[in-house]
Amino acid sequence: MMFPTRAAVLSLLVAAGASAFAPQKTIKFDTKLNSGLNGWTPNESEFAFGLPGAIPPFAEGFDPLGFAEGADLQKMKNYREAELQHGRAAMLGAIGLLVTEEPIEFHPLFQAANKDIGPAIRHLDEVRAVSPLFFEILGIIIGALELNRALVGWEAPGDVLGTGRTLKEDYFPGDVGFDPLGLKPEDPEEFATLHTKELQNGRLAMLGWAGMVAQELVNGKEIFVNLGLAEDRFDPSTLPVQF
Repeated sequence: MMFPTRAAVLSLLVAAGASAFAPQKTIKFDTKLNSGLNGWTPNESEFAFGLPGAIPPFAEGFDPLGFAEGADLQKMKNYREAELQHGRAAMLGAIGLLVTEEPIEFHPLFQAANKDIGPAIRHLDEVRAVSPLFFEILGIIIGALELNRALVGWEAPGDVLGTGRTLKEDYFPGDVGFDPLGLKPEDPEEFATLHTKELQNGRLAMLGWAGMVAQELVNGKEIFVNLGLAEDRFDPSTLPVQF
């Protein structure tokens, strides 16, 4: 069964290029107000309160399940925060799936040159066998990153009892101040354009990652092996955990 993989990989290549060059919805930003919100002023008369992220042909917003209908500002910001975090994780995951498998086989945790380590969905078996403390260290790192995000963007629980999860008024969803390469534009409209591109690529990555994982679960073959672009050298009997 090769269709899911072909669809996932081709969609990653084609749609990513399309989203990068598609005309963006023109959003007016007020640079004098809400400076902590990157110039964005919430407008309840616009889709998603005017948050950037919509491109043609859905310039007015794509919401087939109606999540945005009736959502207040706080819930909409929570939705966008969650969407950004999942999109960023999916972009890393999609890249990780491809570079750790045939024919590239780059893996930072163990030597892969002497054997094919198989589809990425089985790599955690190898990681646990070769680096037992990896998951504990990873848990600490993720916890530290999430704690920083909570401190930057979220109100303290004691300040908002009974109101649920609440983002700070001057916090723009996803903007935790992490920009080591200095890519964040100072101009609000340029920021909106870059933010939209990040969203589109994150949305695409979530679909692509899910498609690649589904393909590997179907037949246990690596992505490029399924595409006929790499040799299948994987021997499942070499895995430390058998299913």
